[in-house]
Amino acid sequence: MAVGDECWCGWEVHAKTVVASLVTEGRKEIGTFATMTDELLQLGDWLGSVGGRHGAIESTGGYWKPVFNLLEGLLTVILVNARHLKAVPGRKTDVRDWEWVADLLGHGRLQASVIPPREMRELRELIGYRQTVGKEHTAVAHRIQKLLESASIKLGQVASEVLGRSGRLMLRALAEGVPNAPQRAELAQGKLKSKKRE
Repeated sequence: MAVGDECWCGWEVHAKTVVASLVTEGRKEIGTFATMTDELLQLGDWLGSVGGRHGAIESTGGYWKPVFNLLEGLLTVILVNARHLKAVPGRKTDVRDWEWVADLLGHGRLQASVIPPREMRELRELIGYRQTVGKEHTAVAHRIQKLLESASIKLGQVASEVLGRSGRLMLRALAEGVPNAPQRAELAQGKLKSKKRE
């Protein structure tokens, strides 16, 4: 992506700060902003006020995501793989990362990573969260079943799902002090009603 003589920017993102190097008409400006939303909005305003149109950000950890998400609507932003950035020849040792990124962007020497559209990213995040919650639910169910087994409560031998509707009702009754198993068995729902004797 060759930018030519337009205004371009390189960002180095850390947990608490974003350092931006803005290059326009042969001069460089450096700005440091916190990663809180109001400061990221100030970064966007600053870039807009000086005519920033192109920017590149290094993909280190997950710190780049809020910066990318905020700025992608304001200017053309590319995400650069850190490994690719380190492999570009000609780096001077005294050049700071944000200046190096801006310089490479201005000379069209950066290879952009593929970033799915915002809707796809949000969907991926939601699916990932759903999978995490499902794994946590399974882990809790296994811990409960192990605890029941150690207390000689064989609910898991009768109910296919200890945390199914019947299982939850019986566990709640047990926690509330319902004294005997036959009374708790009366709480069986659906197909489990046929297993009351067990």
